[in-house]
Amino acid sequence: MSIISTLGPLGSDAHQAAQQYNPDAEQLFFNHPSDAVESLDKGRADFAIIPVYNTREGEIKEYFRLIAELDQLYWFDNIVLPIHLSLGAVEKDLNPRDVEVIVGRSSVLRQCEDYITRHMPQATLISVYDIENGIETLVKSHRTTHVLIDTEEIITRNKLHMIDRELAPHNRTRFAVIGTKTHEQTGYDATSIITKPLPDRVGLLVDTLNEFTRRGINIVDLRSENDIKTQKLQIYLEVEGHRDNTLLADALTHIENNVIQEPRCLNILGSFPRVDMRIKKIKSFGFIGSGSMSTWFAEQLQSEGYQTVITGRTSELRPEDMIRQVDVVIICVPISVTSATIEQYGNQLKKGQALIILAGESETPLNKALSVTDDGVEIMLVHNLWGPRAVTMKDKNASVVKTRRSGSLCSEFESFLYKYGAEIYHDSASKHDLMMGVSQKLPTAISVALAMTLSEHDISFSDIDSHSTLTSLYGILAMARIHNQNPRTYAEIMATSGEGEKIISSFIRNLTQVAEFSNKRMIIELSELIEQNKNVMPHTFLKTKMSQAQAVDAVLSDIGFKGD
Repeated sequence: MSIISTLGPLGSDAHQAAQQYNPDAEQLFFNHPSDAVESLDKGRADFAIIPVYNTREGEIKEYFRLIAELDQLYWFDNIVLPIHLSLGAVEKDLNPRDVEVIVGRSSVLRQCEDYITRHMPQATLISVYDIENGIETLVKSHRTTHVLIDTEEIITRNKLHMIDRELAPHNRTRFAVIGTKTHEQTGYDATSIITKPLPDRVGLLVDTLNEFTRRGINIVDLRSENDIKTQKLQIYLEVEGHRDNTLLADALTHIENNVIQEPRCLNILGSFPRVDMRIKKIKSFGFIGSGSMSTWFAEQLQSEGYQTVITGRTSELRPEDMIRQVDVVIICVPISVTSATIEQYGNQLKKGQALIILAGESETPLNKALSVTDDGVEIMLVHNLWGPRAVTMKDKNASVVKTRRSGSLCSEFESFLYKYGAEIYHDSASKHDLMMGVSQKLPTAISVALAMTLSEHDISFSDIDSHSTLTSLYGILAMARIHNQNPRTYAEIMATSGEGEKIISSFIRNLTQVAEFSNKRMIIELSELIEQNKNVMPHTFLKTKMSQAQAVDAVLSDIGFKGD
């Protein structure tokens, strides 16, 4: 039989957490967390369970310091427990306004601070470690103006009268399960790390955090404080991912060797299944469309703890069967068939589900979705401006088009994008399509036409670099990039409808005018066109884009743009 050491007494929240973790385990109760951990260290228990975070109290520093000193023990797992605190007294009908003394554990008194301030501001607080001894004193002395705050189980077991319940609503505590071995990878993990006391160096904290950021590793918790003995900085981090994960292992190695530059300066307290103190409404996502972008998003969502199912034309599970099993349906198919796919499956979604459309065209698909789905189905479109080769969403643009039916499920998906670093921009459907005409439809069309022009005039591609300025090379780079990837993707972009078509029509008309002026050698008129354009462009825009262009020029110069 497994043995768990934890904080007593019988009926305490720590006792309930231990029961939740292993109902069949024998429990050893202690008043101090250090005693519970020591019993594990000495082999008298298989696990120790102690509280480390409370939604009302924040991190429980005394317990974190204890965990930071672990040597051959590891943070192995977590339990999140709703905490229900009640008010008990010897006197049956005691009015809280008549209370003179409140007895309770220090953490419990802190969690109930709002209630105490409102209902018993006159009372004296007495914090005790041994709650059973405190209750015994209260009962034997029959102190009618003294009360106890603790769990309902402890109050009723000690035959105290219930004065009030649920003193601290929305109260949850996270308990760390400490063990003698490390936890294997689950795919939804976190790692707890604390540094040894560090020497003073400008930017040390920022440089350390940047190693996680640039690898797209989310930091769940961060604290920095001075070591009590040396007064040197210590950094505590909890990051997403298992210590054996390649990206995380690389970050930790780089921090130790290149940032802090001290061997064994990181103490990895443990890797464990990730725990989320937030309440998620979504459990599962189902994809219609089995392409690489669906796979990319499914993997990202799985790393956040969601269940995902991918369906397509050849999948064993049919989309219509999948829809009945998930909370959110994501349609991720080629632009040209997005509306038809929505029409085929949209009416199968039920009230309480959400339909999220991943597409590069907005107005037509959204109108179709709103017309064929039940009014109780949430609807939102997301256009991710990155492809499946991206390692992370960090600093990538995402256009989000909400509708009158975008609700909490849609917001949770948007929060997922935000959490992993996407730059989110909210558009109307028409604005999205207009801007996609500028940023995708037009540049793609220009790149294809440019390649056709080079071919038509039999221009040697080996001569392009020798006759290009750094600036004129930008168009060549875009042309090469487009022609180095899936032609169907860019054909879909060029064939989009909606407001983006205006951009192409306007460009052709204006290009015709520029070509006419050029053919007629109308230099003054061409100069006036440029001046007119400058007048409608904000100075800050021109200045920013010039700086960006110079930065690109610098990179091209550094790598020797004429080389291979």
